[in-house]
Amino acid sequence: MSERAYLKDTVESYLEKLASGEPEPGGGSAAALVGAAAAALVSMVTNLTLGKDKYADVQVDMAALKATAEKLRGELSDFVSLDADAYAAVAAAMKLPKDTDEQKAARKGTLQAALKRAAEVPVDVAVAAGAVARLSLTAAEKGNPNAVSDAGVAVLFAEVAAQAAALNVKINLAWIEDEEFKQTIWSTIEHVLSETARLRDVVLGITYGKI
Repeated sequence: MSERAYLKDTVESYLEKLASGEPEPGGGSAAALVGAAAAALVSMVTNLTLGKDKYADVQVDMAALKATAEKLRGELSDFVSLDADAYAAVAAAMKLPKDTDEQKAARKGTLQAALKRAAEVPVDVAVAAGAVARLSLTAAEKGNPNAVSDAGVAVLFAEVAAQAAALNVKINLAWIEDEEFKQTIWSTIEHVLSETARLRDVVLGITYGKI
């Protein structure tokens, strides 16, 4: 599947596929979509701040914030389809023949590689979502206060995306035999979840304080 293939469909079409009995798209893809929405909300705050004389002192900051938010939105949009691709590779590996010792060994190697990739994609989603959460702090602090609620929603979406991605990492790690890989991956996830939880509290405090 090409990058952003799902995003070329309507939202209704994507939700129909998500609700179907097919194994993909699933939670990992949905996590990426929520993360992309979080980044889009950060961009929305910048667009409501840029070009306004009232906020002349933050124009440079807002321009930089918008550029970074749009980069992350693009990455997370790609992951909506890439996560589904990764799971599809796992499903294909599970269907490989295992009648002989040679086939069993080949299947195991292919499956382990596919499982690692299926864990790596949601890790990337979580890391990108964590970056969006950091951007939402700047949006809440320096953006147009009339859009501060959007910064608050952005940090909530970012945390949800990170948590949802973590669940998809965890379920794949259970099947992976490489212990060093598993420890490294999960250490990254734990750091992201801790940071996004902290940012959620900070940004929501700012948001409610300005409303």
